[in-house]
Amino acid sequence: MDFAVRTLTLPGGVTLPYVEQGEPSGTPVVLLHGITDSWRAFEMLLPHLPNSLRAFAITQRGHGEASRPESGYAPADFARDVAEFLTALNIPGAIIAGHSMGSYVAQRFAIDYPERTLGLVLLGTSFDMRGNPGLNMFWSQVVSGLADPVPRSVAMDFQTSTLAKAIPAEYLDIFVEESLKVPARVWRAAFRAMLDEDHSGDLRNVTAPTLILWGDRDAFFEREDHARVASAIAGSRMITYAGAGHAMHWEEPVRVARDITGFASEVAELSRMQTSKQRQAS
Repeated sequence: MDFAVRTLTLPGGVTLPYVEQGEPSGTPVVLLHGITDSWRAFEMLLPHLPNSLRAFAITQRGHGEASRPESGYAPADFARDVAEFLTALNIPGAIIAGHSMGSYVAQRFAIDYPERTLGLVLLGTSFDMRGNPGLNMFWSQVVSGLADPVPRSVAMDFQTSTLAKAIPAEYLDIFVEESLKVPARVWRAAFRAMLDEDHSGDLRNVTAPTLILWGDRDAFFEREDHARVASAIAGSRMITYAGAGHAMHWEEPVRVARDITGFASEVAELSRMQTSKQRQAS
């Protein structure tokens, strides 16, 4: 499938590539990739989303072909970019669906911009990355000492570690190549910011409908990570993908698309009911 890649320059000068599909009147869904990925991380997922969803897959700052500012790689910075992106397109609110780092950004977005969060879909997420032994080891042994050019072996090992099932080789090659576009300083800055961030205490304030997807062979985040997020966000729902790894949207794109679509339908129906009640009250 061919995708038309567009670019949008935010008020601060950061330019983000993105692809868009679906009806303009559809429920807006913003797809946020994991660290060192790009919009292409959703290339296998997008064809399975219906036109009733106005889907945007964004390349976040520092990644892919996006601008690479010297600073601004904390979850709050990425979340602000999403808010400015929506404002530029005159979209008041959206379902924010994020994978891994993108899920942490999605959490931050819901905390900072509750009025713009129609719903959350969190794939391969975490309650607090600071105490994650695997990530801390990866930081200390690999990322903290990275220099340009980032070795292909590092990108390959990192991307394959997210998988529990085989995916088409051509897509794995794409994901590795996208990782190699990311400068070493961005690897370091984004990883360090995730490990330093702790907004877990604010998750209890999130009121948006939330769907959490977890692969039970996730090598990064265990069931407890996801269960703590589910416990913190009232009314959230968690689905387990048996046999799937951290990147379940690569391993099972059809199922992930189906779950996102069903969730979006529930969110749209809830919004219609709330609007109807408000009209009746007035």
